[in-house]
Amino acid sequence: MLAYLLRRVLYTLPIMLGVALVCFTLVHLAPGDPLVSILPPDASAELQAQLRELYGFNRSLPEQFGLWVWRALHGDLGTSIATSRPVIDEVLRAVVNTLRLAVVATLIGFLLGSLFGFVAGYFRNSLLDRAASLLSVLGVSVPHYWLGMVMVIVFSSLLMWLPATGAGPGGSDQWAWDWEHFQFMILPALTMSVIPMGIIARTVRALVAELLEQEFIVGLRAKGLTQFGIFRHVVKNAAPTALAVMGLQLGYLLGGSILIETVFSWPGTGFLLNSAIFQRDLPLLQGTILVLALFFVILNLLVDVLQTLLDPRIAR
Repeated sequence: MLAYLLRRVLYTLPIMLGVALVCFTLVHLAPGDPLVSILPPDASAELQAQLRELYGFNRSLPEQFGLWVWRALHGDLGTSIATSRPVIDEVLRAVVNTLRLAVVATLIGFLLGSLFGFVAGYFRNSLLDRAASLLSVLGVSVPHYWLGMVMVIVFSSLLMWLPATGAGPGGSDQWAWDWEHFQFMILPALTMSVIPMGIIARTVRALVAELLEQEFIVGLRAKGLTQFGIFRHVVKNAAPTALAVMGLQLGYLLGGSILIETVFSWPGTGFLLNSAIFQRDLPLLQGTILVLALFFVILNLLVDVLQTLLDPRIAR
């Protein structure tokens, strides 16, 4: 197991380097001057040259990339052009907020998706199967940003049950797991959970339907095993794949929540990315994308290890 873990860690190193290179390249290919947000319209050429030297934009792209990677290895992602604060502080604060939201959304999506998937798989070709399959297809098909706006209109504007935007009365810095703050998370978490719910439901439904046709399940039924006993065997065999899907969905939610966080003004990485894009804040944009990509790589590594522990059929 230790050799397998070390091998997987070694595989992630070139992936991380490739992610850093792609992130750096794509950000610098975008048109526009990154200093336009802080330079006055009548800025002199001398001031522009000083700022370019300060942020390292006067160097060649290979030099900028090498310096950025070297500093990133030491925990320095640069300084935000718009706020003049360290990028690492801005990103970590936003990552904590996004992680809170993504974990809650993933749990909701996993529980509901697993429930719909098991029901559809056990009662396949029935009315329950069609209803659960319809819900899962709708969950994957409906644009989540549109769903978020609809939920704001219904639950915030019309019914006035839940707040529409923000992360609590005192902001994300004073976050606490109580109803006063948690109510701000309900609408964005439900909106984010729709897509993973649909994907997990379809995956679990296919797994359960396939497992119920396996010879060992037929043999267990022939021996008179109860439905609960068969259910336990089905869950045990479906758990590794369902766990892998859940881990991937958590990674997607960490990096793909920009529209939902913008709709609900949730101060996470998506909201931070949106601000960095419009302000052309290259250091903040690079740092946020890099941290999210590294989270996704590490999360995939953890899922691989957990899946190996749960499924002895995977070669170690």
